Amino acid sequence: MHNRSDVVRYDVVVLGSGAAGLTAALAAAVEGAARVAVFEKAELVGGTTALSGGTVWIPGNQPARELGVDDSRARGLEYLASLSNGMILPELAEALVDGGPEYVDFIHQHTELRFQLVEGYPDYHPERPGGLPGGGRSIEVGLVSLAELGEWADRIAGTPSRLLIRETPLGGGTGVLPPAELARRDQTGAEGLGRGLVAGLLGACLRRGVEVFTDSRGLRLLTTDGAVTGVEIQSSTGVRAVSAGAVVLATGGFEYDPELVRDFLRGPLTRAIGAPTNTGDGLRMAMRLGAQLGNMREAWWAPAVSFPGVRRDGGANGLLASRERALPGSVMVNGYGRRFANEAANYNAFGGAFHELDASRFEYPNLPSYLIFDQSTVDRFGVLGGGPGATVPEWVTRADSLGELAGKLGLPAEQVEAAVAAFNEHARAGVDPDFGRGESAFDRFPGGRTTLDPDSPHSTLGPVETAPFYGVRVESSLLGTKGGPRTDGEGRVLDVDGDVIGGLYAAGNVMASPTGMVYGGAGATLAVAGVWGRNAGRAAVRDRAVVPSGATDSVGNG
Repeated sequence: MHNRSDVVRYDVVVLGSGAAGLTAALAAAVEGAARVAVFEKAELVGGTTALSGGTVWIPGNQPARELGVDDSRARGLEYLASLSNGMILPELAEALVDGGPEYVDFIHQHTELRFQLVEGYPDYHPERPGGLPGGGRSIEVGLVSLAELGEWADRIAGTPSRLLIRETPLGGGTGVLPPAELARRDQTGAEGLGRGLVAGLLGACLRRGVEVFTDSRGLRLLTTDGAVTGVEIQSSTGVRAVSAGAVVLATGGFEYDPELVRDFLRGPLTRAIGAPTNTGDGLRMAMRLGAQLGNMREAWWAPAVSFPGVRRDGGANGLLASRERALPGSVMVNGYGRRFANEAANYNAFGGAFHELDASRFEYPNLPSYLIFDQSTVDRFGVLGGGPGATVPEWVTRADSLGELAGKLGLPAEQVEAAVAAFNEHARAGVDPDFGRGESAFDRFPGGRTTLDPDSPHSTLGPVETAPFYGVRVESSLLGTKGGPRTDGEGRVLDVDGDVIGGLYAAGNVMASPTGMVYGGAGATLAVAGVWGRNAGRAAVRDRAVVPSGATDSVGNG
């Protein structure tokens, strides 16, 4: 039981400090909430957003329009519908597409961040109806000086990066800055990518008087007459009740909770890569109140490579196997030494290949898989964070022949050699009759476009033939789960009967994603976070003109 005199009161409480949570807090403050608090479970702020590339996927966005990109609301909706497989609710697709440009306006008006187009970045399925092969929907904020955050500058998760996504090889750049420019960015603490986005949002929140607490985990929602009026917060000092006019869940997904993963996800997850605090806290809180769940089997799937060490947030080191598998001179095989998918496909689509079940052997034959590349790939393009010709990390397996490499990786040598020989024959001709690698504009974008013709299939297709050869194990991973409490377009959480649970809102990966199984393009995760964060924070204030006098010390259980 909690002593009512000890209860702290806020107009709006936000749980989680990624893009969804910080945007919700800022929106609530902008809307007029006198006292807003963000409670972050981890010791560092930013969640999975701080680990990301920081791009946001928005059809019809303003930066693209200013550069003459031909796009429209109708085209964006057509694209999502063409990929939906019946899992996208039309009204939520409309809320996402309509809310995107509104989110850009909101950020430009209430923060110092400014979005810019990542030119040329294609949609992930650009040949589908409504898709943009030439890009136009992926945007990012410019460089942000973390030095201006004072003590908060060292309290953001992730690894510092002086690059924008457009300057990285994944975004069409070289990944190399002139020494003078790198020195300037070092001196000013200028960063891009996800940490830059978090820094800009955090700075705007602090200037608005939003109170931010770390090492503060939401445990249970407090209710009065069925409406949410607060939350129990656990910190190093114990558990306390926090009263609120509304609570916004922005706690991320549930990929680090083995039981939830087992019970809900459609296929195996062998290596989580997001914030390790994503253990389903918000999901469990909403379930206790009888929230309707949706999209529970889906995630932002991705292949990942592990390497030694631990991140600042406590998560094991790992990276997305994105660009390397699309480079000429690379190929992927499963444990049987066979190719099994288009290596250059977007990571969400490629992640689905790990879920293929062999009904006879009752196993997932493509898990684990192995990325194999040769010295020509290293010399021409660079791999695993290194520039062209840079030394390959010591943790990567290497050998002087494919057969020897296969043996070191525990793969059947004859099968690997045969698979690579067949691949090489077709790659020299610029075709992939087995999986269509190189046919899509997206396949050709993240590969060798910096030195080769981006319109040629050879920007991704090239033989694996130059010794030494390298190999790394690739696991089934994800950027976050995308199932949880169902919301309306304003972020209001719905119960099992479809009615609004008063005072409860959700945004980001904690909620049932409006995109179903679809990953439209680079930045789709942050688009959902931003649009629903802004809508939820705004609705949390507008829906409750009068803040309740206090929360009960009972916990609702639905």
